[in-house]
Amino acid sequence: MELSNIEPQIIWKNFSKLNAVPRPSKKEEKVIAFIKGFGENLGLETTVDEVGNVIIKKPATAGMENRKSIVLQSHLDMVCQKNNDVNFDFETEGIKMEIDGDWVKAKGTTLGADNGLGVATIMSILESSDIPHPALEALFTIDEETGMTGAIGLKPGQLTGEILLNLDTEEDDEIDIGCAGGVDVTITQNYAVEAPKGQIVRIEVKGLQGGHSGMDIHKGFGNSNIILGRLLYVGLEKQNLEIVSIDGGGLRNAIPREGVAVVSVRNAGEFIEAATILKKEILEEFASVEPGLQINIENSTSSDKAVSEADSNKIILTLKALHNGVYRMSPDVANLVEASNNVARVELKGGELKILNLTRSSVDSSKYSTAEQLKSVAELAGMNVVFSGSYPGWKPKPGSEIVQVMEKIYTEKFNEKPHVVACHAGLECGIIGANYPEMEMVSFGPTIRGAHSPDEKANIPSAQKFWSFLKDILANIPQK
Repeated sequence: MELSNIEPQIIWKNFSKLNAVPRPSKKEEKVIAFIKGFGENLGLETTVDEVGNVIIKKPATAGMENRKSIVLQSHLDMVCQKNNDVNFDFETEGIKMEIDGDWVKAKGTTLGADNGLGVATIMSILESSDIPHPALEALFTIDEETGMTGAIGLKPGQLTGEILLNLDTEEDDEIDIGCAGGVDVTITQNYAVEAPKGQIVRIEVKGLQGGHSGMDIHKGFGNSNIILGRLLYVGLEKQNLEIVSIDGGGLRNAIPREGVAVVSVRNAGEFIEAATILKKEILEEFASVEPGLQINIENSTSSDKAVSEADSNKIILTLKALHNGVYRMSPDVANLVEASNNVARVELKGGELKILNLTRSSVDSSKYSTAEQLKSVAELAGMNVVFSGSYPGWKPKPGSEIVQVMEKIYTEKFNEKPHVVACHAGLECGIIGANYPEMEMVSFGPTIRGAHSPDEKANIPSAQKFWSFLKDILANIPQK
C-alpha cells in the first residue's frame, strides 16, 4: 500500500513530500526552501527569520475571528541515524519508507516522524479549505535536535498568537505541559602517541536498541560507550593496556547503539580471557532489555599509534566514572525523571579525545549539579570541559484554559481521560516561553516508537486519532 492511500491521506501525502527533502540538523537549507515555497504557493504570508525559522500566517475561517489566535509549531530538522550496514546519505537522499502492519517505518534509517509528522500536520491545516480554525501562525523551527538554535533565535514580537500548540509529543494519550532543559558537556584532551608495545585487540559492541536520550533514559537500555568502558577496565591492573582508538556512539540526543575500541595489550590472551568472562556477565545482565546485544573480542592488527599506558588508564577510569542514565527522579511529579546524562559520543583517534554528553533536567540547579559532576571527574583526569548550548526547561501550568479545553474534548471523544504530564525530553516550549511569557502552551502528537534510532516507526491508527483530536481542538478554541 502506498503511503498516500492510508488515512488521513492529507497528512501522509505531506509527510511523503517532506521526507523526500533532506533535512539533517544544521543543514536545513533545502527544507527551509521547501516550506517557504509551500506557504507562498498557497498565497499565504510567509517569512523566514534571520536564523532560518519559517513563519506562515493564515487568517481565521468564517465565524472564528473572535477566537484566541493559535501558533502551530513543529521543527523541520530530524535526527540522522542509520544501521552500519546501510548505505545512505542523509544530506542528499530522501527517506525510504515502507508500511509494516499498523506502522510506517524507514529502511534502515531514522524515519523523521519526529517531528516530520507534526510538520506534515501543520501543512495539512494550512492547505485545507474545510477545517474551522482561528487565526493561525505556523512556526517551523530549525535545529531542534542539536541545540534548539531556531527556538533560541526566535525574537520577541515575531508572533502574536495567544496559544501555542507544539506537535512534538510521541504518545497519543498524553498532553504535555512541561519538559526538561539541557546543557551540552564536552570533554576533550590531546595525548602524545607512540608505537604500540603489545598485541592488538579489537572490541566491538553492537545490536543495542539505542533510542531517545530523554524519553528512554530511564528504561535501562545499554549504552555502547559505557559497555566499552567496562570491558577496557578489565585491562587496567595486569595487562599494560594502551588505547589505539575508540569510536562509539553518535549524536548527543541518541543513546549510543554501537562502538569499537582498538587496544594494544602485552598479554592479549590473558586480556581476552578476562574480557570474555565479563562479556558473558554483561550479556546476561542485559538479556531481557537488549536481546540483540553482541560483543566481539578478538585479536586484530593496526598500523596506528597508541596513547601511553598512563594516559590510557586516565581515559578508561574517566569512562568508568562518568555518570550515565538517571541522576535524580522528581520528588514532585510521580515517575518523572528530573535529571539525567547521556554519554553520547566517545572518539579517540591519533591521540585526540572527545567525549560528548547531553545533560538534562527540569530543574536548573540539578541540571548543573549533574553537569558539574561530569566536569569534576574529567578535570581530575586532566581533561578539558566546556558547557554549551544550555536551554531552559518548561514549567508546567496544569490549570491553563487550553489544557482544560483539551482534557474535556479528549475525554468526551475517546471515553477516557488523557494523561496530563511533563516529560524528560527537550521541547522548544520552554525557550519560546522565555520570549513569550503570556502565551499558553501545550504539546501533543501521534504515537511514535524508537525516535532517534533506525527502529523509529509511526503508528497509523494513532495518526488518525491525533488528526481528529487536533481538528476538534481548533474548532473549540476559547474566545478572546
